Amino acid sequence: MGFIELLKHPRFSRLLAIRWSGQATDGIFQSALASFVLFSPDRQTNALNAALGFAVVLLPYSIVGPFVGTVLDRISRQRALFFSNLLRSANLLIVALLVFSGTTGAALTVVVLIAFGINRLILAALSAGLALLVDTQSLVSANAMAVTGGSVLVVIGAGLGVGIRALVDSLAIADHADALLIVLASMGYLVSALLSTRIKKFEIGPQQHEIGAASFSQGFLDMREGFGFLALHSDAARGIIATAVHRGGLTALTLTALLLERNTFNDPALPENGLKGFGFALSFAGIGVFLGAFLAPYGVERFGRHRWMRIVLFLSALCPLFLAAAQTQLTLILTAFLTSFFGQNLKVTNDALVQSKIDDYFRGRVFAVYDVLVNGAIVSGGLIAALLLPQSGESSIVPLCVSASYLLIVVRLLRRSVFPPVK
Repeated sequence: MGFIELLKHPRFSRLLAIRWSGQATDGIFQSALASFVLFSPDRQTNALNAALGFAVVLLPYSIVGPFVGTVLDRISRQRALFFSNLLRSANLLIVALLVFSGTTGAALTVVVLIAFGINRLILAALSAGLALLVDTQSLVSANAMAVTGGSVLVVIGAGLGVGIRALVDSLAIADHADALLIVLASMGYLVSALLSTRIKKFEIGPQQHEIGAASFSQGFLDMREGFGFLALHSDAARGIIATAVHRGGLTALTLTALLLERNTFNDPALPENGLKGFGFALSFAGIGVFLGAFLAPYGVERFGRHRWMRIVLFLSALCPLFLAAAQTQLTLILTAFLTSFFGQNLKVTNDALVQSKIDDYFRGRVFAVYDVLVNGAIVSGGLIAALLLPQSGESSIVPLCVSASYLLIVVRLLRRSVFPPVK
């Protein structure tokens, strides 16, 4: 089934509407947070603070992760989507109130952690339910559309947020403008909740005979079952680790870009220019993600999933060398575009590989393991980069380390003898 046919698919298109509306809203919310925390005139941005910001954002993903699979394999995923989006919409009104008053510290951190923790449940429910709506042969294309379209819409939403903030910046003080964006994001999540009512209660799982009571201890037992299932499917496990390492490298490069735009390419005393430059670089990354999705199904058809993943990760290893050679606006954009382009090929192909190996009984808990590993790699990549980067962001060490880590995964973890080239 091709992209056009999938767009016309009556059930799959409803899932896309929920995912894409929510992720466009994610972009608006994240742009407001970045403006408030990292690009405020009265706040200095250094590598460690920015890396800790990534860690704080991803902390709830890792904490909630062990229990996401338990919930999604035992209750209606449609109900989980509806109530989670409603709760997230209400939570953002609290975030807006704190930002409006200029409140930072523990209070803001807690409500932001709740917002991102809820987001983890939503994205996992969407991923786990996708395989029940399309046939196995269409999984690569379906993942390419769902994940890539969502990633692109996060970037578009962020750009929209920056644009709206620029329009109202002259009419309100900075914190009030950021609060307005967060209120807008709250309305966006309400729309996502309403869109989820178009899906039947158990249309995206779990199946009736799998539903049972979830408990605190069951979350850890299910995580263990998820790891056990992956131990029986080593190619899926290797693909998850490869994807995690790639995302960790992307985080390190994103941190580099943030510091270069904030403190080197633009005047640090004019953080608004840095925010615009950072948004510009992310736009090219978003274009790379979008185009990468179209290539993935053809690459898989031509080379097979395993070999295609090996090829695109090797090509990803070459991309950071541009930024290592020179830290300029051009090399940053080139690195952002190409690394995201090949990385998205890796992500959507591996998602389809994992989904094809797992029956629905284990799907929620295996994707919970997937999320925890990816988020751990993202936090690690950010913290390692923070230790290596100067405040200016000018360094060849981080891009070289990212390139080396990708190459190591290709030659060791994804080598032909243990990661077979089959379709």
